[in-house]
Amino acid sequence: MSDREFKNPFQDYDESLEVFDFETNRLIDQIEGPLKENVFVLLQTLEKHLAAESTTSDTSVYTGTSGIALLYMRFMDIKLCSGKKDFLKDALSYVEPYITFLRKRDVTFLCGVSGPMAIASALFHRKGMTRESMDLARRLENLEREACASECPDELLYGRVGFLYSLLFLNKHLGADEFRDNIIKEVIKTIFESGQRLAKKFSNTDKAPLFYEWHGSPYVGAAHGFAGILYMLLQAKEYLTSEQITDLVKPSIDWILSLQYPSGNFPSSLGSKTDKLIHWCHGAPGVVHLLLLAYETFHEEKYLEASKQCSDVVWKRGLLRKGYGICHGVAGNGYTHLRLFQVTKDVKYLWRAVKFAEWCFDYGKHGCRTPDRPLSLFEGFAGTIYYLLDLLEPLNAAFPAFQLF
Repeated sequence: MSDREFKNPFQDYDESLEVFDFETNRLIDQIEGPLKENVFVLLQTLEKHLAAESTTSDTSVYTGTSGIALLYMRFMDIKLCSGKKDFLKDALSYVEPYITFLRKRDVTFLCGVSGPMAIASALFHRKGMTRESMDLARRLENLEREACASECPDELLYGRVGFLYSLLFLNKHLGADEFRDNIIKEVIKTIFESGQRLAKKFSNTDKAPLFYEWHGSPYVGAAHGFAGILYMLLQAKEYLTSEQITDLVKPSIDWILSLQYPSGNFPSSLGSKTDKLIHWCHGAPGVVHLLLLAYETFHEEKYLEASKQCSDVVWKRGLLRKGYGICHGVAGNGYTHLRLFQVTKDVKYLWRAVKFAEWCFDYGKHGCRTPDRPLSLFEGFAGTIYYLLDLLEPLNAAFPAFQLF
């Protein structure tokens, strides 16, 4: 144990423990009941604080109002929560008033304008407001020039794959169309060209045919680095050629795999020798999503074995003093185990995910650091609720604003 995490107090899984009923695809009642109860207790607390603060200066998904809308949107899809309240109305209340004030800056889903646009478009679509939905979708698509400009980085939070996610999000919720598909292909082409161009400047191009930096640093993790970029490309594999997948994406993933520490963790950036960050944004909890998708795509056991090592180190060191959020907190780390359960159907990993959720039941009682935006989706309260909510339907869970399911 270091000063970054708490010692894990929970018993790990053994075969005598009941967790999940595969006939009903539901958690057993003794787990599902308290989980659902805590979801609504925490939601009630969140809404109380939101009503008191009512700040609208930040409309982003990462720390602002659109992240709250995305949480309510998730509630709409959880059967155990249906009929509890008008989640569509609640979701729209956090994006609709601000649509006309969105201005071009960062073009990404998480930290830019395309996230609020995509979420509002999807919500209008659900409400049957087709014209309003498509108008927003076209506004979003018209950001292609900014996304493909040479000064735009490639990473997730502020760069091209963050814009790519917005386009894929629209396809998921509105259905694909030819115009948007052509934009997706252009963005992907630019991401590949950028990665190949930068790879030529480094001596390790024989290992990594794609190379990326953010602010001059070659980050490895999901938020700013290789893992997030390659993961988004692989999620868009229907738009990739077999040569791009085989000759560019796969060897780049294999190179990332070679960076795994003996502990199971990954460095935050190339050249780092410090095995300390266990976050979704930097470390194993973000890289594991790429490895598991690589396993599902290429069916090679090395990706699954590396993913299991990720779960082991997160189980040991993932109860973070930083807090309970999904970017750099316990909830985001919990998705490591949840995703492994989805892929392997091994209830050991669901047990681990549940225990991380139970730690979050005592939100604020462990003496963790208070995040800068304590109510937000990626730093604070809303993200923790999202994780607990996802556990109510564990086979349908998806890390928000990152995993397309």
